[in-house]
Amino acid sequence: MKKSAAFMALMLQCGWLAGVQAGEAHGSMAEAEAMVQQAVALVKSAGPDKAYKSFTEHPNGAFRDKDMYVFVYDFEGNCLAQGANAKMVGKNLYIMKDVDGKPFIKDMIDMVKSKGKGWYGPYKFNNAATNSYDLKKSYCAQGAANTMVCVGIYEGN
Repeated sequence: MKKSAAFMALMLQCGWLAGVQAGEAHGSMAEAEAMVQQAVALVKSAGPDKAYKSFTEHPNGAFRDKDMYVFVYDFEGNCLAQGANAKMVGKNLYIMKDVDGKPFIKDMIDMVKSKGKGWYGPYKFNNAATNSYDLKKSYCAQGAANTMVCVGIYEGN
């Protein structure tokens, strides 16, 4: 009986830990803002080319945390860095829309051009963890010249 109780206690603890770890799989607003600040600082200190490579390739795990990653666009909509999908780099996604028809890249650019930085969203974006379109918001700030540096989080985090 003691073994059974100990086993149940262990299973409950493992289940609780799994729940805690699952909750930690998502980034927070504060973490996204901090990552953008670090990314903009790297652009300024190392230069755009080195920084963009780091954002896209994540050497030693850099600029990738939980479900957060850096993405960079110029004000024309050209993808300069993309931490989740390197195949997007070099493509113009200015008119890309979410499933509801919201032109979120254009709208993010417009926000950064007018305010310099801030939160954009929500918009629907494919969440690889859930394989569904979930609400997402992104924190963006002006980068080098006419660019924006962003990190997104899924709503509810």
